[in-house]
Amino acid sequence: MDDQVTDNSPSPLHDHGGSDSDMSTLRINRTPTGVQAREALPETDLDDPQLYFNRELSHLQFNIRVLEQALDEAHPLLNRLMFLLIFSSNMDEFFEIRVAGLKHQIALGDDTTGADGRLPKAVLGEISDIAHAQIVRQYQILNDTLLPALEAQGLRFRRRDQWTKAQKDWVHELFNNDIMPVISPIGLDPSHPFPRLVNKSLNFIVELEGKDAFGRAGGMAILPAPRSLPRLMALPKHLCSEGFTEYVFLSSMIHAHAEELFPGMRVRGCYQFRLTRNADMSVDPEEVSDLASALRGELLARRYGSGVRLEVADNCPDDLTNFLLRQFSLDAGDLYRVQGPVNLTRMMAVLGDVDRPELLYRPYTPGIPKALRGGGSLFDAIAKQDLLLHHPFQSFSPIEDLLSEAARDPAVLAIKQTLYRTGSDSPIVSALVDAASQGKEVTVVIELRARFDEADNLQLASRLQEAGAIVIYGIMAYKTHAKMLHIVRRERGELRHYAHLGTGNYHSKTAKLYTDYSLLTANKALCADVHKVFQQLSGMGRARKIDTLLHAPFTLHERLMEMIDREAQVARKGKRAHIIIKCNSLTEPKLIKALYRASQAGVECDLIIRGMCCLKPGLPGVSNNIRVRSIIGRFLEHTRVFHFHNDGKPEIWCSSADFMSRNMFHRVETCFPLLDKKLATRVRKDLETYLVDNCQSWLLQSDGSYHLQDPGSGDAISAQETLLYAYASKS
Repeated sequence: MDDQVTDNSPSPLHDHGGSDSDMSTLRINRTPTGVQAREALPETDLDDPQLYFNRELSHLQFNIRVLEQALDEAHPLLNRLMFLLIFSSNMDEFFEIRVAGLKHQIALGDDTTGADGRLPKAVLGEISDIAHAQIVRQYQILNDTLLPALEAQGLRFRRRDQWTKAQKDWVHELFNNDIMPVISPIGLDPSHPFPRLVNKSLNFIVELEGKDAFGRAGGMAILPAPRSLPRLMALPKHLCSEGFTEYVFLSSMIHAHAEELFPGMRVRGCYQFRLTRNADMSVDPEEVSDLASALRGELLARRYGSGVRLEVADNCPDDLTNFLLRQFSLDAGDLYRVQGPVNLTRMMAVLGDVDRPELLYRPYTPGIPKALRGGGSLFDAIAKQDLLLHHPFQSFSPIEDLLSEAARDPAVLAIKQTLYRTGSDSPIVSALVDAASQGKEVTVVIELRARFDEADNLQLASRLQEAGAIVIYGIMAYKTHAKMLHIVRRERGELRHYAHLGTGNYHSKTAKLYTDYSLLTANKALCADVHKVFQQLSGMGRARKIDTLLHAPFTLHERLMEMIDREAQVARKGKRAHIIIKCNSLTEPKLIKALYRASQAGVECDLIIRGMCCLKPGLPGVSNNIRVRSIIGRFLEHTRVFHFHNDGKPEIWCSSADFMSRNMFHRVETCFPLLDKKLATRVRKDLETYLVDNCQSWLLQSDGSYHLQDPGSGDAISAQETLLYAYASKS
């Protein structure tokens, strides 16, 4: 999910066979099971494709684990609906990027494979089988489980055949006044070719009988639903059944009145459909002289990329679906029939509309560290000691407050910051604008290519430039993914440096949904390194020596390999060796092989990998000392933390980078040590809490299945609930 909110997503799956069929048989069981042993491999060639899961299929399995939350009665009812809708959003992006990429690779005749050795065409076939089964299951969960449960709680979604006379009259008036004036039916004939439809837009294909005003015989028409209208509308209270809040879908309203859009003609059928297009954007560094202008052009092209998936109403006749498939150059395998609205994500509006707190997660107040509760200067507090915040259990406001104070403080001379995903109404950006307006030296490195945030980032860049800030778009061939803030302040005649380093974005909304660490420091070595990284980003020259930080694409991968190998050397001496890695994805082959070697040497490896994991745990002689778990819960796990026992001298590192090739070699990333032993010990305890979670922890098996841990008769332990209580209530 690449840091996106919507990056906040089980049943038997078909086995295609092939050289490595493990991921095609992934299944989710809700009973505690240990690692399933396999017969020892005949050799331990660590390049053997059978030692690796396929990246795309692993990504798909994360989405299925998200969908599984919709059935988990431990979550409040509306939040179960939220998980089901997040699954829709995640699947949209999966098709827009991952499936689109495979289709493009196949079209080019490129049979390049990953470490798992699977051909793109075989992977695409398995994705199709799994996705079809899970999307059918998603609508079954919605229709058979969640909607009845919501209705039992007084929340009802009215189908057309359930409308009362008064409701029909209200819908008719709304259609005439608010919908018909903005809808544009498009008849299909030689002078009206099939329209170019926007990615993921709601549309209807209509069958017509009769002749129109120009004598044209009926045939087919397309009705694009106006994108300016909400897809779900609440009925007025006086029209709802007593004790109910009721909603109607825009698709139902258009369907009910389709004939009014074609006066004098008979509508034989009206069926909703939605096309998902390739939404990936590629900018060739060698062909671009102005990145911002190039991205503006790509943003327009994204809306009309090649088709990758067609969703249609389940009752749409075959001749119409085949017609649509031909229009979009798609195959039968790209067709998804759905029993309900084709864009479930739009139902997310209900969560903000309904005032039913008992059906949502209990509210909480994020904690504030004791050192920051006095109300004094944040600079004074940070100068005394390093401060570590664990979001969302602890508040993100100290970072925003620090920038606001820096903007007002006449002693502050310069502010430098990276922005990846920030938000259009960000207090962070407002503080930077204020600082620049007051004449401070403000330099902002904005990554324009943050996927699906490109348009927002272009606007942010313009706003900052207008205020007088220096805006840099980073390095053309490397996305700037590091999360850094550097402030220079004059104190008692000398310059003092302050820094913030984080695992997550400068986004106040996602800081309430994602787990991340924030380090506020005045440590001279760390601040000096942050300053050097900013100089590399803004200037030119050879790579500068970074003493304390690890820095991609230069030192991060190499040092991680060294630290993993160092742990293996300790284990070979018969000493205790332990690695804990918590990140979002583990796909980089060299790091996986290093972990395999560490396991073979006797290192205990605990990996907390939220999403994609290409490493196979529990393989005798290869990875039997490796355990992999995925935590799925109220908050999106986003922290990247690496613990190395280091022969009794433990090291804790936090990072903006995942264990992926793109993070190690194609992005600017930072990885920072926790030099304060108390902070390091605290993070180690946080990690241990995740390792004993038996409520929201899914253990990855060597055959590719994920098993949800069950507390059984013992104490139930939820890591997120434990941390929420520890930090939000007591910090």
